[in-house]
Amino acid sequence: MIVVPVKEGENIERALKKFKRKFEKTGVMKELRARQQFDKPSVLKRLAKERAIYVQQLNRVEE
Repeated sequence: MIVVPVKEGENIERALKKFKRKFEKTGVMKELRARQQFDKPSVLKRLAKERAIYVQQLNRVEE
């Protein structure tokens, strides 16, 4: 359960923005989308490897 403390006189839009940020960090939507379809373990492994290579290339460019 997500709890967003709202201070006295705080704008409702700001509180809603805090809630959305916390909700996004929990990864609920990402998990729901992943559960909608089945991906073979070999496909998941290949995608993870591609992501790792991509991140590694970004880190090399940064340095």
